[in-house]
Amino acid sequence: MTSSAPAPSHLAFVPFVSVENMMALVHTIGIETFLRELAEYLEADFKRWPEFDKTPRVAAHSAEGVIELMPTSDSSLYGFKYVNGHPKNTKEGLQTVTAFGMLADVASGYPTLLSEMTLLTALRTAATSAMAAKYLAPANSKTMAIIGNGAQSEFQAMAFREIVGIRALRLYDLDRTASEKCARNLSGQGFDITICGSSEEAVDGADIITTVTADKQCATILSDNMVGAGIHINAVGGDCPGKTELQRDILLRSSIFAEYPPQTRIEGEIQQLPEDHPVTELWQVINGEAKGRASDSQITLFDSVGFAIEDFSALRYVRDKLDATGLYEKLDMLADPDDPRDLFGMLQRSKGADTP
Repeated sequence: MTSSAPAPSHLAFVPFVSVENMMALVHTIGIETFLRELAEYLEADFKRWPEFDKTPRVAAHSAEGVIELMPTSDSSLYGFKYVNGHPKNTKEGLQTVTAFGMLADVASGYPTLLSEMTLLTALRTAATSAMAAKYLAPANSKTMAIIGNGAQSEFQAMAFREIVGIRALRLYDLDRTASEKCARNLSGQGFDITICGSSEEAVDGADIITTVTADKQCATILSDNMVGAGIHINAVGGDCPGKTELQRDILLRSSIFAEYPPQTRIEGEIQQLPEDHPVTELWQVINGEAKGRASDSQITLFDSVGFAIEDFSALRYVRDKLDATGLYEKLDMLADPDDPRDLFGMLQRSKGADTP
């Protein structure tokens, strides 16, 4: 007869959300509700910002792009995200950004969720942008320019519609087919959409300007003469050293808000400024410890590079939706011997043995 190791116990399994299940989760909840509720989770975690362990992401840069790990934890949960950024990928039929993430129990160290985060990062980035705009954009903003109409653009539009009330979009991309793709994907969503022939045309009449380009280089997507009084700029594309989108003079005229300045000073628009240039942390605005928009003429700039706490919030949100939806798989991921000291014995028994 043959003996073999027993089947894994429930402790061996970690809930895993695949791309297929993430898409099903978004459709089951509804993308508008998903973005709105995700923004609520983000806002709740920003309000308790001092409770988190924080560090700039660990980045491995190459000529082709960057690979990053983004960790954080509070007193009960640890979370991290693996993410890349390779602008050349689109020319090879690949995504510019791919990601996955994990939550773990601080008390035991056991993982409690593994999830795709390519889609989830796009959703959390958009939800974070719109959450920030609640505090920074002009009141009753209705028109947004989106410069850079790649994979992130539609998510930004949907989040700003749901959370801020944007109804008109002015789109521009160096590749007009990208703008046409964006307009096509957003048709029927209640937007008044204009495809523009230049950045200057796109920002004309806009209350909010979102820059979300992908090229890994210092570029001038917005020049100083394009930005009038009272504008809110949502600068999303600058996210690594040597990559910016805004002319430096715009920064000098703006009130600048950031997630985690030690990281933003390395990767964001403010890498162009001295280390002591004043920057307000967004969590302080949300907590009422600092002012956001203070006047109608003020230019506000959210210098967004993405931070690990936002991924933590997104993973928490997904985790809390799984029991009700069942949209996950059980991944046999953790070795769970009957005797925690006998890992080798478990390995031996898994081979099976012939006995009389």
